Amino acid sequence: MDGDEMEKIGIFGAGAVGCYLGAFMTREGEDVTLIDMWPENVETIKAKGIKVSGSQGPFSVQPKILHMHQAQSIKEQFDIAFIAMKSYDTLWAAQFMEPYVKPEGFAVSSQNSINDLTVASVFGHARTVGCVMSKIEVGLFEPGHVTRGGSPGRDHGHDVFRVGELNGVITPRVLRVVEMVSSVDGARTTTNLWGERWSKLAANCQSNPTGAMSGLGSQGMAASEEARRLRMLITREVVQVGQALDYSLVPILGVPPETWLKIDDGSVYEELDAKMQEAGKVDWHASMAQDVMKGRRTEADYMNGLVSRRGREAGVATPVNDAVVEVMHEVESKKRKVGPENISRVLKKAEVKG
Repeated sequence: MDGDEMEKIGIFGAGAVGCYLGAFMTREGEDVTLIDMWPENVETIKAKGIKVSGSQGPFSVQPKILHMHQAQSIKEQFDIAFIAMKSYDTLWAAQFMEPYVKPEGFAVSSQNSINDLTVASVFGHARTVGCVMSKIEVGLFEPGHVTRGGSPGRDHGHDVFRVGELNGVITPRVLRVVEMVSSVDGARTTTNLWGERWSKLAANCQSNPTGAMSGLGSQGMAASEEARRLRMLITREVVQVGQALDYSLVPILGVPPETWLKIDDGSVYEELDAKMQEAGKVDWHASMAQDVMKGRRTEADYMNGLVSRRGREAGVATPVNDAVVEVMHEVESKKRKVGPENISRVLKKAEVKG
């Protein structure tokens, strides 16, 4: 690339994450184009830009944005494509974007769960980079307006973004992506993408469905003894499966993975229970809860369901995650109402004794 030529960045998915990344990168001077399938969102951003509020706002910025059908008007391919879609949309989203990315360009999976290999099945391993996002806590509750609930990680030494190649090598393009997302929050490279991914999955699996099925926000879950217990039990199973798969797990919510395996030890349980009673100033609802509120499909099958499937492959029983998926399916289909009693339902289905 010519040294004076700016990289063209495409972000497919102008939801909470896509808008947040797009807003900060645009403000930083990057050449960003968002593509989205929600007409009202696209038209609002075209007319008024993206409004950012919460712990890193307020500000507004005017990025380029296209309706999906307008992608046919793209004349110059992107150098970098961020996939910021729900996990269940990953395959077709990658297939949609690939023709609009230069042969020497690459895709970045900036999503929940573990979708890097799905993206790589379209772009190829050599054209795929992973970007783990830990504690970003963003929401898009109305068109063109994205807000962040939690405080910035860099304020207390936490790197929200961990960027890595699938093969663990630190490359110039990984450093470039770190540079771009550093405009948002703390970021670093990783040689351990899969361990980082699985550990983030553990955090997602324990908080997302617990809040989604119960209707409790972060403060409500922190105050509920049953919610705290369920979250610990979920995390233990995710760690057990991850270790069976030989991933190099990293701390989960700041706690070493081995500690989550010891919750039957009373003193360890009390230590973790005390930690889980901590909650931020904002009573935040994570992405899965936001999906339930909006009547949308959730990523339960791609979070807890993934743990169950990989557990079966590894010969590790996952009764708690199995029960979480079952109850979440009932909530999604409206066979079961959202409420704290669903936590008890999961514990009972998994035959977990208090």
